[in-house]
Amino acid sequence: MSISPSLMPHAVCWSADPKLIWTMVVTNLITFLSYLTIALTLLLLVRRTRRIIVHDWAYFVVGFALFILACGTTHLLEVVTTWKPLFWVDAWTNIVTAVLSAWVAVMLIQRITDISFGINDYATRLADSESEKQRLEASLLSARKLEDWSRMSASISHEIKSPLQAIQNLQFLIGMQEGVTPQIAELARMAADEAQRVLSIANSTLSFFRQGAQPEPIDLRDAAESVRFLLAPLIRQKSITLEIESQGDCTVEAFSGETRQVLLNVIRNACEASAQPGAHVRVELTGNDAGVAITVTDHGAGIDPAILPNLFEFGVSTKGSQGNGMGLWTVKHIVGKHHGKVSVESHRGQGTRIHLWWPRSWDASPLTANATA
Repeated sequence: MSISPSLMPHAVCWSADPKLIWTMVVTNLITFLSYLTIALTLLLLVRRTRRIIVHDWAYFVVGFALFILACGTTHLLEVVTTWKPLFWVDAWTNIVTAVLSAWVAVMLIQRITDISFGINDYATRLADSESEKQRLEASLLSARKLEDWSRMSASISHEIKSPLQAIQNLQFLIGMQEGVTPQIAELARMAADEAQRVLSIANSTLSFFRQGAQPEPIDLRDAAESVRFLLAPLIRQKSITLEIESQGDCTVEAFSGETRQVLLNVIRNACEASAQPGAHVRVELTGNDAGVAITVTDHGAGIDPAILPNLFEFGVSTKGSQGNGMGLWTVKHIVGKHHGKVSVESHRGQGTRIHLWWPRSWDASPLTANATA
């Protein structure tokens, strides 16, 4: 393209002020290099994300990079035309920049809905992730506290076994002494029986929280009976009847301590909910080929419908200030760990039913367990 003799470079017009010339040259060069860097960065971004970015968006980003490069080229030509009057080259560069800028504007308008949705969705997920992080931290802390409590209970039970056995031996020796009256011998025997009862509770507590490294065959009927033994004082205090009925094979592959912990939580809740003397709490176990279905029924006041949807969440309790909101949360966590299922059915004034499904095998898939339940 020929240069018109009537055109003069900018330097001729600005010759009276060299500072102005170099100011324009340096600033335009910096602007060009910045635009060039941005464009190359966008192109590199498209290349590195080509496996996950949608092709339509990849084309848009490439077009946007070319638009940025065209804008930078206009600044480069400002430097060139300072000494060379290539104004038509500059003009065509502006034409290309105008076309690309119009294309980018149209593409942005077409994508405004997707962009706004993406930004809002990201903000929502970010907020949810922070809340989920806090809930997870609280859950981990509670689980740690529960584990520490279990270990402490087992340690205390272990420590009281030795003195209890010594008391039993002393009571036996008292009863065997010559000249002991029948009344004293009977009292010694009764004291020894009570010591044996406390020792049985200690042994039961130890076995209740003791857990092996691997799942083992557990008879859920036996686990329920061990819970009955531990809850005997509460049952006598409230004058209620705990009925345990089973059908079929109730043996599952599980962690023994966790099965008893689940049954203890749901059966104790049912007993505590039974306020009327003479009330019945019913535990039904039904075994089939896939697993064991457990239903715990009480005839208490029922659960507040406002609490029911969030009953298994951490911190939610039906006992008000007397509860810590960990029992049923722990139940759901343990049952889920064994790929089982737990649900609740309750009506105000009619009582509550807790339904548990425990798969027969430890490696049962969650889909199979849920479908069977």
